[in-house]
Amino acid sequence: MNQLPQNRTHESQQGKACVIGAGPNGLAAAIALAQSGFEVRVFEAEPQPGGAARTLDLTLPGFHHDFGSAVHPMAAGSPFFQTLPLADHGLEWIHSPAPLAHPLDDGTAVMLERSFDDAQAALGEDGAAWRSMMEPLASHWNNFTEDILRPPLSIPRHPMLLAKFAQDALASARFVARRHFRNERARALFAGLAAHSFLSLDAAASASFGLVLGAAAHAVGWPIPRGGSQSITNALCRYLETLGGVVHTSSPIETFEQLPPCELTLCDLTPRQLISIAGEKLSPGYRNRLQRYRYGPGVFKVDYALSNPIPWTAPECLRAATVHVGGSMDEIAASEAAVVHGKVADRPFLIVVQPTLFDPTRAPEGKHIAWAYCHVPNGWNEDCLNAIEDQIERFAPGFRDSVLARRVFTPAGLEGMDANLVGGDISGGAMDLRQLVFRPTGLLYQTSASDLYLCSSSTPPGGGVHGMCGYNAAQVALRRMK
Repeated sequence: MNQLPQNRTHESQQGKACVIGAGPNGLAAAIALAQSGFEVRVFEAEPQPGGAARTLDLTLPGFHHDFGSAVHPMAAGSPFFQTLPLADHGLEWIHSPAPLAHPLDDGTAVMLERSFDDAQAALGEDGAAWRSMMEPLASHWNNFTEDILRPPLSIPRHPMLLAKFAQDALASARFVARRHFRNERARALFAGLAAHSFLSLDAAASASFGLVLGAAAHAVGWPIPRGGSQSITNALCRYLETLGGVVHTSSPIETFEQLPPCELTLCDLTPRQLISIAGEKLSPGYRNRLQRYRYGPGVFKVDYALSNPIPWTAPECLRAATVHVGGSMDEIAASEAAVVHGKVADRPFLIVVQPTLFDPTRAPEGKHIAWAYCHVPNGWNEDCLNAIEDQIERFAPGFRDSVLARRVFTPAGLEGMDANLVGGDISGGAMDLRQLVFRPTGLLYQTSASDLYLCSSSTPPGGGVHGMCGYNAAQVALRRMK
């Protein structure tokens, strides 16, 4: 069972707290502090809260696109978000019939089905191996996430489950795929999951991302929020308001002198922004450590307004909100390796999302939206549009004919819309084994200033819309105050 504290309304006031940044982590931190009795004010630079979890009209009027995150297994399965009454504040999850589709060049698609019986049948000779790998984690999802999303070096509450995870999690994705699966179809499916890590598929711990996302598909699904990702943000803001918290939008904080007096300040910022804002409040040694923090690869993203659904050759792709476009495991591995070496493959691995197949409220009647992105080196400034569309056309001939409008985001364009997306990095920093555990420094959420904390995806457990970076940071701050 989930061991996080259950919802609490106002306790006796403990003081005032400020949070910089109204992304999911900043809002999670604000809620945790407000539940503990703090008077909380959140300051957001953009006119709309949410950070990367925003929904905007990016192409044509009436086409409502997700600026960043769109499909949310980790939000639906978040140990903290599950304790909050977000459904009472407008959040509704929509599950596509299958969480994920992965088309292949033979005109078929490998489907990741939600039920283990269906998944085992779909994967044929590798179905039993898939089930053996994923079912122990999925069937104990709350216990599993309680351990993997906690601060590192915490004493595991479920050591046997964590040991089962570690058997494959610390290895490379390519090694694990070859070890467990005989068929290239299952290997390709696992490779696409692991590629969410932004790591080479030959890198240590790249398999961990495939395991977590695969288990999530069975445990909680890969749902989309009705109305777009803004619905998650709006529900968090509305719940925070019931606790007395206030979110100030269009309120950039450039120096700490702009903040009102408060006992605690939590920052949903990456190290680069913290250095800029905090200045002399941080010790020279700590600033030097932050300056050595490494940002990871970026993304090149395209939002589409479409006249019709994407015309996939494999019709089963229309059963899934998320489609991985990348062919075989070896092709996906080559794409991710190219990024690590500062290049982009001719056939880049894509993540494609097609929400209006299941939520028609997000486009005019009969029309659709989609977005696609590929991984690129941090700060990449070359055009990837043709490579992206060639890849989609490869598995959906005639796709370009359905495009009514498109909005292209380079890494610089993404950072211009959200300063935390440094160089297009949507994970808050490189997610390799060393920096995944100790991020951004060995102090984790703490800084050299006793009243200042980091709560962004640049802290453990890293990227993803789960709010656990904010929740963990708030708990550390509260313990230190006591």
